[in-house]
Amino acid sequence: MRRHFINTVFAALVAVIAFGFVANTAKTTYTVDTTASKVLWEASKVTGSHNGAVNLSEGAFEFDGEALTGGSFTVDMNSITCADIENAEYNGKLIGHLKSPDFFNVAEHGTAKLDIKRVIPYGKPGEYRVVGDITIKGTTKEVKFNASVMPEGASLKAKAELELDRTDFDIRYGSGTFFENLGDKTIYDEFSLTFEVVANQAG
Repeated sequence: MRRHFINTVFAALVAVIAFGFVANTAKTTYTVDTTASKVLWEASKVTGSHNGAVNLSEGAFEFDGEALTGGSFTVDMNSITCADIENAEYNGKLIGHLKSPDFFNVAEHGTAKLDIKRVIPYGKPGEYRVVGDITIKGTTKEVKFNASVMPEGASLKAKAELELDRTDFDIRYGSGTFFENLGDKTIYDEFSLTFEVVANQAG
């Protein structure tokens, strides 16, 4: 009788612990709100810099309980804009050049993608060190960056900044690394992307 009672209590405790563990580690997906999200870009050259934005066409964050575990994001390269050139003609020429084979070759590579492979909590709650793969112009490279991902009920806001070398993706136009005597026509290899993302819990 005593053994039966102990076994019953033990089984009940195991069930409670297991239920609590499952409840606290429920997997949740947050789908990106593409109309409220944006990706900002900035690139520099000897004579100045340019900046603008591109749109996300889709994306999602994956959570296990309260912990970010993964995600993927697709960028619509056809949506690229420039924010710092007011003259419509010159603005259009820059965008056309960025879409050309000299740069992102958008006709053949209409999307870019970021896939999260590993996430490490970093500092305060909601702060992470992220390891992922980014694919631009058909080339995939591993990237590491810090990200802030803050769920607020059924929605979340996230921000991440990446520094990339365009020549890693076979974008060499105007690069002093590959061409000599460019002078003030030199375009620096490094450029930055800032992801400002809003997402909502799926379902």
